[in-house]
Amino acid sequence: MPTLRASQDQGQAARWRRVSGGLLFFGALLLLSSPADARRREPKGSGKASRANLPRVGEDRAGVEETRNGLRLRLVADLGNVKILTASPTEQPQIRYRVRIETDARNPEAGKLLKEYSLTVKSTPAGVWITGATPQGTREQPPAQFWANFEVTIPQDYSVDVSTQGGDIETQDVGGTASLVSQGGNITTGRIGMVTRVGAAASRPVARLETQGGHIALLDVAGDLHAYTAGGHINARNIAGDAVLHTGGGHIRADRIGGKADLETGGGKITVRGVRSSVTVRTAGGQIDFGEAYGSVRAQTGGGGIRVVHVAGPIELETSDGSICLTRVAGSVRAATGSGTITAWINPDAPADGLKRIVLSGASLLESGQGDIIVYLPRKLAVTIEAVVENGGEKRIQADPSLPMKVSLVSMRGGGPTRAEAILNGGGEVLRLKTGSGTIRLQFLDSDTSLRDMLVREQTERIEKRLDEFMRVEMELAPKPEVAPARSDWFGQWMNKIEEKISGGISVEPEELQKLLISSVKPMYPEVARRAGVQGFVRLQIRVNREGRVEVQKVVEGQPILADAAIQATQRWRYKPIVINGKPVNAISTVTFNFLLH
Repeated sequence: MPTLRASQDQGQAARWRRVSGGLLFFGALLLLSSPADARRREPKGSGKASRANLPRVGEDRAGVEETRNGLRLRLVADLGNVKILTASPTEQPQIRYRVRIETDARNPEAGKLLKEYSLTVKSTPAGVWITGATPQGTREQPPAQFWANFEVTIPQDYSVDVSTQGGDIETQDVGGTASLVSQGGNITTGRIGMVTRVGAAASRPVARLETQGGHIALLDVAGDLHAYTAGGHINARNIAGDAVLHTGGGHIRADRIGGKADLETGGGKITVRGVRSSVTVRTAGGQIDFGEAYGSVRAQTGGGGIRVVHVAGPIELETSDGSICLTRVAGSVRAATGSGTITAWINPDAPADGLKRIVLSGASLLESGQGDIIVYLPRKLAVTIEAVVENGGEKRIQADPSLPMKVSLVSMRGGGPTRAEAILNGGGEVLRLKTGSGTIRLQFLDSDTSLRDMLVREQTERIEKRLDEFMRVEMELAPKPEVAPARSDWFGQWMNKIEEKISGGISVEPEELQKLLISSVKPMYPEVARRAGVQGFVRLQIRVNREGRVEVQKVVEGQPILADAAIQATQRWRYKPIVINGKPVNAISTVTFNFLLH
């Protein structure tokens, strides 16, 4: 197997630094020669440059409030990250809090601002209430900035209500219910609602998570979950009750949903392993992948494909361009696509009735504007089939020779529709198949069992892979961005800006970048290369974006067949975001693999 080489050739690195230094200096001269453009980027009076490297002055406020089990923490802050920790079950019920507040104001203004920060902690019959409010103003011009970080430890069976106007929210396991609202940060949680109380409903509203732009990631929820983000991803493991998951554009991933599911995204992918009840899924253009759905399914996508392993209830599927693949349809189905292919296996595992027939639960329709329709049927299925190809000859409808198909061609100038009918095992519910210019193909299940087995296996592996990526990457419970060593002087900050503008990122040594690696996968040794005896080093130049995701920019060295394997693996790596002077930045570096035959 290939091994990661953490260092690069020092001579080449030195030469590159000399060359890049010259390029950066030349870029700096270009920027200096355009004062009007510089003024547009840094408006007069903005104060950004004057505060870019001001030291922070801060203080901690901490305390303890006695409480009782089974109550609620309410925390409201107009600014700040919030972290909720869970105490050991053996500890006395109490609330421990620590609030770190900081400002970049200059003394004595800084001391005055810190003193004016309002932190209120009080006990009520319902629990403990914590509020934090920043000072309303400052005499400094421009106004000073303020930071706040809350860390609160609660009893194991407490409920939490947290609202912050700006910051991330992170919790460990919460025994009661959770309402977590942020105006833009990420929300990550452990398990929610895991402490069962006598008389509690089996499926009650347990978690409400809402952010105006960040990601949402959580483990198990013992009841209903409502999660909304304006644009981030939503990742959940097991939801015992109903799930309402909406995002403005990110992906939605869930393992198991015990109740009904309402999933909607403005364009991301939707992946769910299993739902025990009815499902409504909408995406503006992403792929929809389902493992098992034991109720009805309504799925709509603006352009992606739809793949479902098993559906027990009625199905309604619609995509404008993608393909539809159903490997086990046990109920009636209505599926439509603009140009994709529809492939369906009808009741492949259904038991026969008293007459040793298999029946459909309702009328079904499969329709494609331009794509093919391929249907696999049990030999004992009692059904009436109506097939129509609007433009094409008799060869556009293909059927197993033992199927009693009656095909008729309507002759019209410029072509005409082709129609076919078949009545199997005395007839039954109508199965309508219609395509504009594709081909309709009908086969019996036993004619090609290996294809269905392969598709089921591929779909299962695809879902496993996406959920595995979510568990390895997203569920790191929001690792905090690693602060990279910053250039403290004004010239260094200026050079950072120029370097990112010219190169697309800040140069980071491979050894330093390796320290920020969250998750990685080893590249698979290509079998063709192994048989051919190809081995050696592969070095890739990569760009790590502000979210820690990897883009491979180019292959610096290595055989193409080995480089492809290295690229596929590296694109799945995830890093902690790199932060310089308080802001995440793009980073440019290299990674090296050594493919060795053993």
